[in-house]
Amino acid sequence: MSFLIPIKDLLNHPGNMQEMDLKIVLEGPIGTELVKLETGDALDIFLRLESVHEGILATGEVEAAAKTICSRCLDSMNLEIEVDFQELFAYSSTSDDELVVSGELIDLEQVVIDSVVLSLPFQPVCSPDCLGLCAGCGEKLSETHEHQHENPVDPRFNALKDLLSKEE
Repeated sequence: MSFLIPIKDLLNHPGNMQEMDLKIVLEGPIGTELVKLETGDALDIFLRLESVHEGILATGEVEAAAKTICSRCLDSMNLEIEVDFQELFAYSSTSDDELVVSGELIDLEQVVIDSVVLSLPFQPVCSPDCLGLCAGCGEKLSETHEHQHENPVDPRFNALKDLLSKEE
């Protein structure tokens, strides 16, 4: 299914409204290297279209599940995404960055992609109390409560360390 939505019944009828539930399967990945929705993933969109004097007002909510890894412990996880959007599709364009009604259709693709990508976290975590990995050995700190390493001896003091071992 595409992001093109027919609006024939709403054109130039201010006050009319139409609600719809859409399931759109992505034809390409969206997101970042760390957090992304893959090709074939589905977006559930709950959409309300309202005809106003200037054009068609699209208000909606997008739900999806992105694949990612925890930025602290590197575990794979699914991140539930719920994001709202609202955009006016004008009957005539007054600037290049305005979205416009095209014939009897509106194209939600850019609106939905922008909303989803902007809602993705820069550093996703599996839980707020995730302790991450030990910088020294890479062990998960949340799995071992008594995790410790012997403090490394400064190489400048190796001669003193040798003296201690000779006395023993």
